[in-house]
Amino acid sequence: MKFAMLAAIILLAGCVGRPALDDPALSDRRLNLEEFFDGPVTASGQFQDIFGTVRRRFDVDIASTWDGETLTLTEDFVYEDGSTERRVWTLVKTGPDTWEGTAPGVRGTATGRESGDTFNWRYTIDLPVGPEDDDTLRATFDDWMWLMSDRTLLNRAYMTRAGIPLGEVIIWFEKAAP
Repeated sequence: MKFAMLAAIILLAGCVGRPALDDPALSDRRLNLEEFFDGPVTASGQFQDIFGTVRRRFDVDIASTWDGETLTLTEDFVYEDGSTERRVWTLVKTGPDTWEGTAPGVRGTATGRESGDTFNWRYTIDLPVGPEDDDTLRATFDDWMWLMSDRTLLNRAYMTRAGIPLGEVIIWFEKAAP
């Protein structure tokens, strides 16, 4: 009985609507990743499981460089429990609105597309989950970012494993004042 209830909850969680790049625009802003991440950016976020329980919170300092083709983001995470993690993303602009990227732990290549004030980024990554380097969880992310103002970016990432919803990550990015 418990298994049937859990299966039903997971199935329902998978049916929750998600954004689409062709959703009606809510602003006339244009997100350009290389412009938003030009200079220091800080972020705060949290992961919550499919039941809505917040499991982890974090702050991130992001340093970036843009050479006209490649955007490098160095993300330094500090988790609520005091643990830290560094992830370095290398993103290549492949077209006027398209990107590909890699980072340690990413399986294959991440792909993304900008549309108006929105960016969608998809990838599979082996996330560290334990004290040993090989303690990882392979998860797929469907990341959605919206430019809320010239200095703020909202990120909602849907996280799955083998197509089964695990939870969501919500992050609020803030660009340093000029």
